[in-house]
Amino acid sequence: MKNKSEKIKETWEVQKAKLKEKFAGLTDTDFLFLEGKENEMIEKLKLKLGKTEVEIYQILNSI
Repeated sequence: MKNKSEKIKETWEVQKAKLKEKFAGLTDTDFLFLEGKENEMIEKLKLKLGKTEVEIYQILNSI
């Protein structure tokens, strides 16, 4: 079973494009993170979208 980090990396470019379509306020800057620092990006998305970590992962996994 893949961990959360692997799932995000696997289809990241496609997910990023779909997220920007779904949430017009997101920019490329919101998706910047250093390898191993994905949690920082998740924190940015939580704040920008007003969602919980669980909700962010649900959104990412649904794309």
